[in-house]
Amino acid sequence: MRRDLKELQRKTGYEFKDFSLLKQAMTHSSYANEKNMPKYECNERLEFLGDAVLELTSSEFLFYEHPVMPEGELTKTRASMVCEPSLAFCARDLNLGEYLLLGKGEEVTGGRKRDSVTSDALEALIGAIYIDGGFASAKEFIYRHILKDLENKKLFYDSKTILQEIVQANFKEAVTYCLIREEGPDHDKSFCVSVHIGEEEYGIGKGRTKKAAEQEAAYHSILKLHKKSIK
Repeated sequence: MRRDLKELQRKTGYEFKDFSLLKQAMTHSSYANEKNMPKYECNERLEFLGDAVLELTSSEFLFYEHPVMPEGELTKTRASMVCEPSLAFCARDLNLGEYLLLGKGEEVTGGRKRDSVTSDALEALIGAIYIDGGFASAKEFIYRHILKDLENKKLFYDSKTILQEIVQANFKEAVTYCLIREEGPDHDKSFCVSVHIGEEEYGIGKGRTKKAAEQEAAYHSILKLHKKSIK
């Protein structure tokens, strides 16, 4: 059941003058198709605009945050900040999937939790705020909900790579990922994975794909290693 958009508005910290823009940002193409709405009334055009606003804002942020970083590194860092897993991570903070208007097919196949759907909706939300309140309002939203706590977010969406680097520097044993179980029908599966360094288990993760479960398990493993003061 879709939740109240006014609740989402409060979470964003931005009050829309034209509330219909927020509704459009949460309207997936599957819903527009099912309701025979014109294609332009779904959130794809807002997503296109929001993507551009996000890229400019994150570029400016990195330019001033890292005054001597070369262009190639800036480009690589920006790409990791605004990639699909990163935006989906931010969307989960807002429970964005719970506010989407989805077609029945998308609903039953787990669209509310799909990274591609929620990351696109986040960009559409940025586009809607930009149209309604201008660049300053969109920038404020991006700083509050995407650029905030960037190190922890990077730790999450880069967790497998970071864990591999930690283990190579501090352990003789290798990292292995073990599938504990998978549940649910084919269209809506969930996976549970554990991470081992040598014989010892360090973390468990759950996700809608094996990769997502491994990512979460790696994240919990890093947190455990940090508690043991391994750098």
